[in-house]
Amino acid sequence: MKLGVVGLPNVGKSTLFNAITHAGAQAANFPFCTIEPNVGIVAVPDERLDKLASLYQSKKITPATIEFVDIAGLVKGASKGEGLGNKFLSHIREVDAIVHVVRCFEDENVIHVNNVVDPIGDIETINLELILADMETIQKRYDKAFSMIKTGDKKYKEEADLLKRILDTLQAEKPVRSIEFNEEEKKYVDGLFLITDKPVIYAANISENDMGKEIEEIPYALKVKEFADNENSEVLVISAKTEEEISQLDPEEQVLFLEDLGLTESGLNRLVKASYKLLGLISYLTSGEPETRAWTIKNGTKAPQAAGKIHSDFEKGFIRAEVVEWTTLLECGSYVKAKELGKVRSEGKEYVMKDGDVVLFRFNV
Repeated sequence: MKLGVVGLPNVGKSTLFNAITHAGAQAANFPFCTIEPNVGIVAVPDERLDKLASLYQSKKITPATIEFVDIAGLVKGASKGEGLGNKFLSHIREVDAIVHVVRCFEDENVIHVNNVVDPIGDIETINLELILADMETIQKRYDKAFSMIKTGDKKYKEEADLLKRILDTLQAEKPVRSIEFNEEEKKYVDGLFLITDKPVIYAANISENDMGKEIEEIPYALKVKEFADNENSEVLVISAKTEEEISQLDPEEQVLFLEDLGLTESGLNRLVKASYKLLGLISYLTSGEPETRAWTIKNGTKAPQAAGKIHSDFEKGFIRAEVVEWTTLLECGSYVKAKELGKVRSEGKEYVMKDGDVVLFRFNV
């Protein structure tokens, strides 16, 4: 679960990263100040853990986590190695999804790399560089597959046809994620590690003065939303500067600060939750006196594979999963009481795990 935080220089990318991770990535008013990717592990906010830990008097709480990677600012020509382009592209290929920070604020004290605030132009600059990088990858694969068609093996013809479809889409300046693939094609494309195949959240970075406003009241952010809607991507309105200030406060002060802004939770919490959802992830929970913990799995994972997240022996020797929904467990007041009331279900190998399941796995090795 690795997310790359990207954006043109001076859009607030490193400021947002500082707020996300407290990692102290240098934020300065000039391009390329972030040269190596900074990495931070962030807990996925989950109120269920505290409540279950209180019920069980757990000594330890372990939340699910997401890894954020702050990747060096990109400029036009990055796909050809301009700026820190080659470094950028190699790092971004390794992430599962992209958080694309877009400048949606005016500030004469913060230089814009193109000397004008233009969120859609900024998005298109980065997207084009990513498309060009993918085109280079696909062209090489296509040329190789096409040259093998003469062998008569139909698999090369099928591969070349698929690659040509991808190439045509990229040449039309559209990302690979805009193409619909069948299951077999998707498996092949996943193995290509294409940048524009990755899901995207556009983080519209607004000024502190625009905090608390509806998106329709913020023209730059509204443009980003319209763009994101058009390509079925997510958009999150956030003020990186404000989030950095909030992240430096004590939890109690954070609540008061957010209340003053008329907000129920920080933009960072919303970003982390949105990222988790974007990747199609859910959490099941285990709870006891030693530890209450959230375990990250893909939505659709069956019980034995979920058990394998804890230990491979749990999957190998899986017998059954004893499952209770977390709110039901809290209402019952204890696992024993929930079992007495018939609220704990015994599920087998075909059970598909659900978000919020509290599970006790039975296994034998």
